[in-house]
Amino acid sequence: MGVEYYEILEVERSGSDEDLKKSYRKLAMKWHPDKNPNNKREAESKFKQISEAYEVLSDPQKRAVYDQYGENGLKSGMSHPDAAGASFFHTGNGPTTFGFNPRNADHVFAEFFGSSSPFGGVGVGRGGCGGGCGGYGRGMKFGNSWVSRSFGGMFREDMFSSSGEGRPMNQGAPRKAPPIENTLPCSLEELYKGTTKKLKITREVVDARGKIVPVEEIITIEIKPGWKKGTKITFAEKGNEQPNIIAADLVFIIDEKPHNVFKRDGNDLVVTQKISLADAEALTGYTVRLTTLDDKDLTITINNVIYPNYEEVVLKEGMPIPKNPSQRGNLRIKFNIEIPNNVDPGAESQN
Repeated sequence: MGVEYYEILEVERSGSDEDLKKSYRKLAMKWHPDKNPNNKREAESKFKQISEAYEVLSDPQKRAVYDQYGENGLKSGMSHPDAAGASFFHTGNGPTTFGFNPRNADHVFAEFFGSSSPFGGVGVGRGGCGGGCGGYGRGMKFGNSWVSRSFGGMFREDMFSSSGEGRPMNQGAPRKAPPIENTLPCSLEELYKGTTKKLKITREVVDARGKIVPVEEIITIEIKPGWKKGTKITFAEKGNEQPNIIAADLVFIIDEKPHNVFKRDGNDLVVTQKISLADAEALTGYTVRLTTLDDKDLTITINNVIYPNYEEVVLKEGMPIPKNPSQRGNLRIKFNIEIPNNVDPGAESQN
């Protein structure tokens, strides 16, 4: 950057948090690109510098590293003995190191004022979000996977009054961010017996200092016997927290994994058995042996002649009924009759 952060923010090295806030408010208002339409390039450059300086100096850990090592040390990953607990550090096999990368200037502005669109509108514009993002553009993390999200209609009021200097306007009740949806694959056995799943998520929360920091949480999902594909489990306001926005609900949608033996049809289970033509025509009966989803061995004797499309129904051996798990659907056994290649299909009709 070339110029000291303290010089950019026009504060002394001993400046307090309140000094930083007052200076950032004044300078961000002055150099916001939307207030400088005839000098936008210079305004964008200064606005970025002001935001980066405020982001560093308003954070005790970042400021400590900057004071000791300067800007180059901060960005190159210097270690600091007091870094424990900082929201932007990572720990490898060596000492704790910093990996500071400045946030988008609009995001810093939005965090401070509660809006990033000073003259109306919902897009961030310079942050690469466009009109469809309307927020920080971050996602939530489930294990090692990130789920994208966006916030529509986040900003409602102009940040500046008609006189130009103005003040933040946070009129009306805060809006709630749209729900974050994620599929939750479950095996047929899990949906038959019920199970408990524990998922680690990483979400962003506002800490006591008003800073947005990532936190890890373990959430527990109780899968009830008989739940179907499309069932939704909602964790209220477990999405990312944002200034002046009610956190989104976190929603998991049950998805059913294919099974190698059974197929589900509502509350019924369907299994297809291959059978030879000779067994199908036998009058002595045919025996089907199955292992159910709860590991029970079933032996079903069929005394009827089995014909194409024949279906044997075994009562109450299907899926549990969600509203009353003590009751079950049926098990339906369908037959796929294999006709030998040397059999003449018209032989029976000639006899």
